[in-house]
Amino acid sequence: MIFGTFHAVFPMGDPSRVGEARRHAAQLADDCNLSEVDAGRLAIVVTELATNLVRHALRGRLWLSSRPGRGEVEVIAVDEGPGILDIERSLGDGFSTGGTPGTGLGAVRRLAQHFDLHSKVAEGTVVVARVRSSAATEAEGAASVGAVSLNAPGESVCGDGWGFVLDGERTAVMVADGLGHGPDAAEAAAVALEAFSEEPMASPRQLLERTHQALRRTRGAAVMVLHADAAAGTIRSAGAGNVMARLISGVSDRTLLCQHGTAGLAVRTPEEITTPWPPHAMLVVCSDGIETRWKGDTLAPLLGRDPALAATVLARDYCRGRDDATVAVLRRKD
Repeated sequence: MIFGTFHAVFPMGDPSRVGEARRHAAQLADDCNLSEVDAGRLAIVVTELATNLVRHALRGRLWLSSRPGRGEVEVIAVDEGPGILDIERSLGDGFSTGGTPGTGLGAVRRLAQHFDLHSKVAEGTVVVARVRSSAATEAEGAASVGAVSLNAPGESVCGDGWGFVLDGERTAVMVADGLGHGPDAAEAAAVALEAFSEEPMASPRQLLERTHQALRRTRGAAVMVLHADAAAGTIRSAGAGNVMARLISGVSDRTLLCQHGTAGLAVRTPEEITTPWPPHAMLVVCSDGIETRWKGDTLAPLLGRDPALAATVLARDYCRGRDDATVAVLRRKD
């Protein structure tokens, strides 16, 4: 099971924010029980990425999140320009555009267990790095997954929640969006994910019904549950409210909608839909904090990459900016 907390956002407008981000990362390292050596690696990754944003980026932000169940901290560097002209050269030691030793991105790639980067000139760069406990192991499954969750402006918690369960060829996904935002919305999302975790491989219809019952003691939530089966090449889904999913490939773009209603308040008899899952298609699930009318070709360069890159690009470019926003992404492993 992979359940993530929301991403704390640190705008990198001046050098003082670097230390702030590093201190937050140290707290996340404690939450994940990272060893002193692993926490040290994380501190360097955060410092290097944050410093690069301060020196070179337009509207640079550092997003930090932890996954205590996996002993892992995720660090995402996001900006809106100017982009990297020569990515391979920028990853080599000794390369610098700002008079520094040039060890930034190269050091991050060496120190993190996972590293991926996407950049487009004039549009910006996204870097995803994960530092994991040396004792932790990589999740097994036929799919690769990633997600980004951002809290509404002015809130200290996020009213959205997401979760993945990997079981061989099958992957279960839930995205829950508690009504409104703030602590009560966060409680509703947590209750939905708890119901999901009890029997995640039950059918989406059954899971939605159980989640609806569990949410009756909360303010309610929009919920979508999906089961992706790589062997069968299908995705089964059921949901209620303003959570949307899309299957994106180089040649197709298909939307999977939820029925009307709010889990915990009023839901019609759940309908389960089965959709073909093309071999190279990426499944994207978004809460309504993300605009719906983004173009499928936005993700074309990212179809074979870390799903967190696609989630971050969508959150960067299409976040409405007035509500909690979540993007969860799943693709088959190569």
